[in-house]
Amino acid sequence: MDQAEGFELAREEIKLKAARRAREKARIARWDLDVALFLFVVLIIVIILLFQDFGIEIVAPVAIFGLGAVWLVGWRRGRQLYQSFYDEEIARLTRELVEKEEKAEKTIEETIEEKVQKALRERWQ
Repeated sequence: MDQAEGFELAREEIKLKAARRAREKARIARWDLDVALFLFVVLIIVIILLFQDFGIEIVAPVAIFGLGAVWLVGWRRGRQLYQSFYDEEIARLTRELVEKEEKAEKTIEETIEEKVQKALRERWQ
C-alpha cells in the first residue's frame, strides 16, 4: 500500500510541476510576433485617424477595440499553448520518473547480485 501511495504522490507532484512549467512557457510564448505586429497596426491606425482630424469619439473606440482584440488573441493563444506545453511536460516528467525508477531497480539488482557472488566465493574458498 505504501508503494501505491508513493506512486500517487509522485503522480500529483508531476502534475503540479507540469502545470507550473506549462503556465510559465505559455505566458512567455503568448506574445509572439503576430500579436506584436497586430498591436503595431492598431497604433498606426490610431495615429492615421488622429492626423486626419477624426474626433476622439471615433479614435478612442477604435483604439479600445484594437487593444481588446490584441488581448483576446493573446489570451486564446496562451490557452492553446498551455495545453500543448502541459501535455509535453507530463510526458517528459513521467518518462524521467520511469527512467529514475528503472535505474534504481537496476542498481538494487546489481547490489544483490554482487552480494550473492561474494557469498558464493566465500563459501567455495
